[in-house]
Amino acid sequence: MSKNLLFFLIALVASIIIFFVDSASVSFIHNVDLKMKDLRLLVRGQIPPPSSVVVVAIDNKSVKEIGRWPWSREIIGELVTGVAEYGAKVTALDVVFSETQNPLSDSALAESIALSGNVIAGHFFRDEVHPIDPEVLAQIKSSKISQLQIDAGVTSVPLIEYANFDANIAAIGQGALAYGFFNVISDSDGLFRQLPLLMLYNKDVYPSMVLQALQHFIGEGAEVSVGSAGVRSIHVGKYVIPSNQQAELSVNYYGPGGSIKTYSAADVIRKRLPQNELQGKLAFVGFTEMGIYDVRPTPFDSVLPGVEIHATAAANTLDGRFIIHNSSTDLLDRATLFLLPLILALFLGLAPSALIGFLAGTGMSTLYIAVNYLLFSRYLIDGSLLSPLMALGLTTIGSEIYRSLVVDRKGRHMKRAFSNYVSADLVAQIMKNPDSLKLGGEKREISILFSDIRGFTTLSEQLSPEALVQVLNEYLNPMTMIVLEEKGTLDKYIGDAIMAIYNAPLDVAGHARHACRSALKMMEKLGDLNRSFIERGIHSIDIGIGINTGDAVVGNMGASMRFDYTAIGDNVNLASRLEGLNKMYGTHIIVSESTKMLAGEGFYFREIDLVAVKGKLQPVPIYELMVDDVSGLLISFSDALMMHRNREFAAALILFDCLSTSHQDSVSVLYAERCREFIAEPPPPEWDGVFVAKTK
Repeated sequence: MSKNLLFFLIALVASIIIFFVDSASVSFIHNVDLKMKDLRLLVRGQIPPPSSVVVVAIDNKSVKEIGRWPWSREIIGELVTGVAEYGAKVTALDVVFSETQNPLSDSALAESIALSGNVIAGHFFRDEVHPIDPEVLAQIKSSKISQLQIDAGVTSVPLIEYANFDANIAAIGQGALAYGFFNVISDSDGLFRQLPLLMLYNKDVYPSMVLQALQHFIGEGAEVSVGSAGVRSIHVGKYVIPSNQQAELSVNYYGPGGSIKTYSAADVIRKRLPQNELQGKLAFVGFTEMGIYDVRPTPFDSVLPGVEIHATAAANTLDGRFIIHNSSTDLLDRATLFLLPLILALFLGLAPSALIGFLAGTGMSTLYIAVNYLLFSRYLIDGSLLSPLMALGLTTIGSEIYRSLVVDRKGRHMKRAFSNYVSADLVAQIMKNPDSLKLGGEKREISILFSDIRGFTTLSEQLSPEALVQVLNEYLNPMTMIVLEEKGTLDKYIGDAIMAIYNAPLDVAGHARHACRSALKMMEKLGDLNRSFIERGIHSIDIGIGINTGDAVVGNMGASMRFDYTAIGDNVNLASRLEGLNKMYGTHIIVSESTKMLAGEGFYFREIDLVAVKGKLQPVPIYELMVDDVSGLLISFSDALMMHRNREFAAALILFDCLSTSHQDSVSVLYAERCREFIAEPPPPEWDGVFVAKTK
């Protein structure tokens, strides 16, 4: 209990540290968090925008066809008129004409704007002070937010404030439907992720061009509610825009430049679009030609046209696809920052080792990333990524330092004492629960592997005792390492034989597969050993391996003063019998049908017989685990075996003789001899192809 409380304390301290770091708004950490959020957006990929918002672009095509910018205002007037004639409900003009060109040109543009009757004129707030035309000021003031609800006691609205602005000259602006600013402000790393919807000028609140365009497109005025923390909500009719307290909207980009349906200004001016192509649309008119330099870096595109940022924000509103980052998400971030490390502390307290603790920390971090992405991709909740992950990381590191210096210190001696005799997993289990060192067992599915050296008695007669022990150790050491590498537990040595079990004492996913891989690695290692033996004048050795999978009783068995962790049962005996059958068939690895079925793909098995082993009445199919399928041996042997079982002994003999010659296949030699015996003396009618093994 005291250990778990200390883990909780470490988690709490980690959360508090990260909370203060986060509150300090460290630029580097903030920018890393932004980049992680960008990656989340990129993983989500492009999404289709609504068709109700379009961009009419002064693009490269338009500049080449009509001429370099700036155009005459007569041409701009033709563009404005064309957009209206194609049926656009609202035209947001992301261009400002703050100086006169000439009276005739200015008058032509002013007339087009007035006759269109749907133009939202843009202006730009700035700090540089210069004289302002009173008529222009009156035009801009006519569009300030009138439905502003401020809670009692609130004396200021925390919006971005500027001292001055640039706007259209009075003659051009007078015919506009309304006015809105088109300022965009980058984050600290220079990328544009948010768009201000409201700004302060001379103590009044003014709408952005996006918000102004939405009001006239929807046909409802904006209602702004302000509380003590800042802007609480912005409503436009039935639409609720979830800005933050500074009235900034997190822009949910649909993709790189061109994601919003875009029309070339040249096609509008030259009347090349289908009739009513823009019917009922909200059209943003602006620059996409790179040379005019109205481009902004965004998470999706390093050169996204500024007009498309405005169009995207408007589309987000009409589409209802808002990235939600407000006071509610801030509260969720704080809760996550403190709750996740405490949950992790619970797991760390239960973790039996530093590795499991590290995996728990990694797993919870991965899970949080997945949940964070799920909340973003499905519900567009813009939760913080970096701060909770830093708290989880600090909790994991702090807890594991404590575990290493204090908790595990007492167990290190025990680990050193036992690690040479049993698997590392069993040592870990003993360290976690010393009571496991008692008599008793449990029934569980395991895979059992037996291996034995062929002709060991002959080898022992040829070598001195010292040399024999050296050879045996050279063989047993790498074979044991293979068992442990494949998550097996060395059960015991039986002279020159090895018994290993998989999936006990701890669960091992795919234990049959691990057992089969152990057998193949043993055969490969045996080749290396034999080459070394021959070079030293020692006879090479051969081994047989048997593997079976099934239920067995496993546990610590023996007397109270001496016991071993082992497995007993019929399935253990069958594995031993399978190992012995290798002598008869001339094979190296024989496995049962249950092992073959559970081993999965990636192995070469061939059925070699249906055998009633000694001690069992029911016959079992047995399979050879081969290193590879040499020249299609599997299919050819399977065909011959089928002929044999169908009593087509003459035809089977021909194929078995061919295989024994071409592949030097000992199993085919055995079956060829059986075919000759059955041809000479056919089996009785009740013969079912089962071979009865008389010996072990």
